Amino acid sequence: MMIELRPWGEYKILEDSDECKVKRISVFPGSRLSYQYHHRREEVWILVKGSGIVTVEDEIRAVSKGSIVHIKKEQKHRIENTGEENLEFIEVQLGEYFGEDDIIRLQDDYNRI
Repeated sequence: MMIELRPWGEYKILEDSDECKVKRISVFPGSRLSYQYHHRREEVWILVKGSGIVTVEDEIRAVSKGSIVHIKKEQKHRIENTGEENLEFIEVQLGEYFGEDDIIRLQDDYNRI
């Protein structure tokens, strides 16, 4: 299984099929993903380790192990690790297309816009 490194952490693809893509994502302490949305997929996140803050549109909430986040197509979203250890979650992507080029970044700490 290949690990994809990112400035905020890393992820592994657990499944990649026509029906879904499943990733295990790890976010370093103090890091966060870009504020983004997708045209062609929705996502379900299941937190399995650590704690953080999730933003979906205008709603900001604390999350920890066992939290579930449902992000619909075109909803702006991000996750931030506010804890002392890596924050880890399983991301299930559902839709018609799962390519990385369907990430529309609105704000990014690493200048990837």
